[in-house]
Amino acid sequence: HVPRVVCVVRPSLWRPNGLSQPSAPGTEGSPELADNGPWAPPHAEQPKLRGASGARMAAQHSAFLLLACRKTTQYTLNHMAQYLEARLDASFAALSDATRRGVLEKLCRADASITELADKFDMTLTGMKKHVDVLERAGLVTTEKVGRVRTCRLGMRALEEETAWIERHRQLWNARFDELEKIVEELKAKEKADARRKRS
Repeated sequence: HVPRVVCVVRPSLWRPNGLSQPSAPGTEGSPELADNGPWAPPHAEQPKLRGASGARMAAQHSAFLLLACRKTTQYTLNHMAQYLEARLDASFAALSDATRRGVLEKLCRADASITELADKFDMTLTGMKKHVDVLERAGLVTTEKVGRVRTCRLGMRALEEETAWIERHRQLWNARFDELEKIVEELKAKEKADARRKRS
């Protein structure tokens, strides 16, 4: 499962005179927005603000927290998207081969050794090992070696991410076909109306 994004920014990150640590990305040259990041000492606290100057610093403090949260969220979402794309690529590549799909169907019924799979699909041991390696990298199969026998079984993944991706695109295609059907019906109605006008 893809983890949910939780953005937490501690007030302890705020130090109006924090010049001893590198600034947060996008706040270079702004001492008021200096960020000590995870190196901020636990005793660092938000300063007590008074008057017009205090209001300005409070606004800058709020802007810093918002900027830090946005950057953290953006980085996390980008990382999650790349991770999900890599998983989808590996899964669809593994499922693109008929032999590998057959191996999965075989393992759905019972665990099997690589030798048994090779005999089942009339392949060499080396060829079957390559197929099993692809399935194992995609998380669809796990293997366990006991002595000289390597046993294969289905992995823990249930292809939920892949199913969700297919469902989203199925809905998109259905929506497009529905729109196309509406256009065709409108054209047919227009042709019938034009034909009636010509007859009259």
